Amino acid sequence: MNEVHVTARGSVVVAETPTFIERLRALPARPGVYLMRDGSGVILYVGKASRLRSRVSTYFGSPYDLPPKIRQMVRRVADFEFIVTESEQEALILESNLIKEHQPQYNARLKDDKSYPFIKIDTTEDFPLVYITRRVREDGARYFGPFASASSVRKTLALLKKLFPYRSCTKTITGNDDRACLDYYIHRCAGPCIGEVDKGQYHEIINQVALFLEGRTDQVVRGIQTRMEDASENLEFERAALLRDQIIAIEKVHEGQKVLHLTNENVDVIALAQQNRDAWVEVFFIRQGKLIGRENFLMHRADGDEPAEVLAAFVKQFYSANPYVPRRVLLQYLPDDLKAIEGWLRTKRQGAVYLHVPQRGEKKKLVDMVAQNASQGLEQLTIKRIHESKNNA
Repeated sequence: MNEVHVTARGSVVVAETPTFIERLRALPARPGVYLMRDGSGVILYVGKASRLRSRVSTYFGSPYDLPPKIRQMVRRVADFEFIVTESEQEALILESNLIKEHQPQYNARLKDDKSYPFIKIDTTEDFPLVYITRRVREDGARYFGPFASASSVRKTLALLKKLFPYRSCTKTITGNDDRACLDYYIHRCAGPCIGEVDKGQYHEIINQVALFLEGRTDQVVRGIQTRMEDASENLEFERAALLRDQIIAIEKVHEGQKVLHLTNENVDVIALAQQNRDAWVEVFFIRQGKLIGRENFLMHRADGDEPAEVLAAFVKQFYSANPYVPRRVLLQYLPDDLKAIEGWLRTKRQGAVYLHVPQRGEKKKLVDMVAQNASQGLEQLTIKRIHESKNNA
């Protein structure tokens, strides 16, 4: 059970007063989350600690030992509160949730506080749909993402629909309908509504969609190749031709995916560029050694935030929303709380996770490439804003 300590709000508390010093000394030497408030009760900053007493006390020692951003924040602090947690990992999760909820001024955070879209496949259904959702639940479904925007996920869905004949209707499937919809006649649906495929055959299609989203296109092609050969042997030449065309379309997409010299690893590569209050974060997704996609996110940063701080904040917020964690994450900068983040991600993945800043070789080149893309993205955003400002003047 978490222990919550809530202070009275609205009254200014001076750090030198005996009451304040006593409260600092009374803080538990246990993991938890702390919140700094101004005189109006507004949350200025949310942080986590493995030992609350020592961490919170550092803010109210010599101001010369503090970074400029923190000095500025401490001058406005009128009160604090804290939440004791069972572990540092639990504190890390709570910190991320509180930052998302309260959007404190002095925390680096994702600019858009909406939930990011995912592709959801509910494999517990007899004839699953493939669709967009913004809510990830522990309901046995498969989730792929997050995507940076609805338009980004719609492009992926449009590609999937061209490659795989899963249904897009929401009707109850009995297999007894008299006629199929247009999608069936243009080979965009396998026709479960009229009994053209049974539950097992339809799930095979859905499994191909999931494998494709995981970057395992070789496995998808092998499966379709086997079915094509079976159809040909059974003299089902029209069906074999459709499967052949599907293989060609998938291989065309596969050829467009950059192959990297990372064996068959699943890796996320994260780098950023920052300017003023903005940080542009670029994420490249590598699956089975192939670059299968990328997304970019805009972070708010406080004055004085170092790139490593912003990147650490992003990693925590990104993976708190993302149900999938790869075994390896390549970073431009190493976070200070590396062990805590790795421990949390291992628990989330239920397996080994390594955060790494490569110093040489192909992986270093890859991080540099992602960082260059982040710089270009931020530059384009700046130019766009300048032109919008001139047009609105």
